[in-house]
Amino acid sequence: MTSYLPSLLVPDTALSVAGLTAYIKELLEQDDHLRQIWVSGEVSSASRHRSGLFFTLQDPDEPAAISCVVWNSQMDRLACLPIQGEQIIVLGRVNVHPQRGQYQLQVWQVLPAGEGLRALRYRQLRQRLEAEGLFDPERKRPLPRHPSTVAVVTSPQAAAWGDIQRTLRRRYPGLHVLFSPALVQGDQAPEAIVRAIQRVEQDGRSDVLILSRGGGAIEDMACFNDERVVRAVATCSIPVISGIGHQRDESLTDLVADVCAHTPTAAAEQAVPAFADLYTEHQDRLSLLQSAVCEQLRWRQSALGRLRDRLFRLQLDRKLQQEQQTLAWLRQRLIQASRAPFLQAQQHCQLLRQTLDTLDPKAILKRGYAVVRQADGAIARSTTSLQPGQELWISLHEGGLKVQITEILDTLG
Repeated sequence: MTSYLPSLLVPDTALSVAGLTAYIKELLEQDDHLRQIWVSGEVSSASRHRSGLFFTLQDPDEPAAISCVVWNSQMDRLACLPIQGEQIIVLGRVNVHPQRGQYQLQVWQVLPAGEGLRALRYRQLRQRLEAEGLFDPERKRPLPRHPSTVAVVTSPQAAAWGDIQRTLRRRYPGLHVLFSPALVQGDQAPEAIVRAIQRVEQDGRSDVLILSRGGGAIEDMACFNDERVVRAVATCSIPVISGIGHQRDESLTDLVADVCAHTPTAAAEQAVPAFADLYTEHQDRLSLLQSAVCEQLRWRQSALGRLRDRLFRLQLDRKLQQEQQTLAWLRQRLIQASRAPFLQAQQHCQLLRQTLDTLDPKAILKRGYAVVRQADGAIARSTTSLQPGQELWISLHEGGLKVQITEILDTLG
């Protein structure tokens, strides 16, 4: 039996495996779109080797995958590491591995996708604002003890607005509430919140501001991590309370606010004291004041009784009588001590008076003597200084004479 094999024509232009691989390599690696490309997907596997990190990036919606590699020289530059099951975005270039006949993505950068990307942006913004000191506890301002006006920034349709109003009315009747409406969800919310805060500041009546909204999904809270809102709260001229209802990590607005409350109701409770509590505190202070006054009164009465007993034991009447007797005795001694010198002085004075009387010229004249004076007033004591015809004045006990010398005698005849 004979077999029959069809004749095949082999073309002269057939490529070798190496040639085909080289052609594909040049085709892929020289394409401008593939030399730097962003690719998103889910990490389906990852393994670390000595030369680098190898992982597979898979399309979560379609049956498609691509092998990826990050060499060790690029590892420290990655924003995040590929972890199995996570959504990421990679930047790299397509190259061909000739030995295996496969193409792969040589990765330079890895970013988180979806929730991971938002988390990365959140961390970067938080680190930058924290470096500026916006979250420092020293910047936190105390809330006024008894505000007269409270401003509220939230959505008028939000349940948070009703919760805040009811809480403020219940806790602090008579409070003036200033409402500044704003969107608290969506792309336009950050700008709306900033404008609402600015309106409150321009009004100038509010003592404290509540920035609030109710609970919701993480995406709904994105406006409270917006840098514009954070800086508006940080630079607000009055204390700010954040009352954002959520069960998650604190937002950047929570961190920069002066007081953080995790629900609108809690924010309203932080803004004003409870009137019932104030009344109770007032009554407690009155009781303490009355007790203190009564205690002081009892102590003073006791001290007064002790002083009265002490005065009684001192017997001041008897001591006063003794002092009076001593004073009378000293007075008598003083009189006696001063009487003798006084008598001696009187006697001496009498003696001096007698001496003066004896020496008194008038007394001498009274006994019949006379005083003869010359014209110049000098007393004539001798006839040697006198001359006949000279005028003299003679003073007698009563009256005087003016005479003229007619003769000078040696002796009185």
